[in-house]
Amino acid sequence: MTTVSPRQAEELAAGIRALGLACTAEQQERLLAYLALLVKWNKAYNLTAVRDPDEMVSRHLLDSLSIAPHVAAGGDTWLDVGSGGGMPGVPLAILFPERRFTLLDGNGKKTRFLTQVKLELGLGNLEVVQSRVEAFRPSQPFAGIVSRAFSALADFANWTRHLGDAATRWLAMKGVQPDDELQALPADFHVEHCHLLDVPGCQGQRHLLILRRTS
Repeated sequence: MTTVSPRQAEELAAGIRALGLACTAEQQERLLAYLALLVKWNKAYNLTAVRDPDEMVSRHLLDSLSIAPHVAAGGDTWLDVGSGGGMPGVPLAILFPERRFTLLDGNGKKTRFLTQVKLELGLGNLEVVQSRVEAFRPSQPFAGIVSRAFSALADFANWTRHLGDAATRWLAMKGVQPDDELQALPADFHVEHCHLLDVPGCQGQRHLLILRRTS
């Protein structure tokens, strides 16, 4: 299997310290094992446009972990919509073993990769679902729904409305603050908070928008 370098391990550890996160040595090893799987499978499955493993530490692992305080403040059941290669769902599932994460994607190659990640890393708190988001019908609403570079805010809200309720928090990870997208937000959604994220090693702006349904 592809292995990670000491440099990548050091960058991850430094980034976790900079983010102020509590992450055990075992969790960091799992994060690096996930990175190794991502690098290996990306060659055939085109999971991410980022090819350099060094870049993946900041742009995928640390970027995913940057929203951890907002997940910690939420409930126990989380949905990662359009999970793709597993960001942010896999790193968050590693960091929060006491919470349950459902990773949803309509692409069979990507869900096969995610299933392999679940098996190889022993992530019992992670469920992989292959489905279009509009067709997904879980038995209960999720406490939190997160997307990373998935769609415009209006589409994110409209496509996932049926997956949450008044208590659900929608977390949309974006680059620059999407003012045009905010203007098109459906009437029954509002922005509760907009946070500027400081991701170690990442160039450019990163924002987290927290949406709620208007009761």
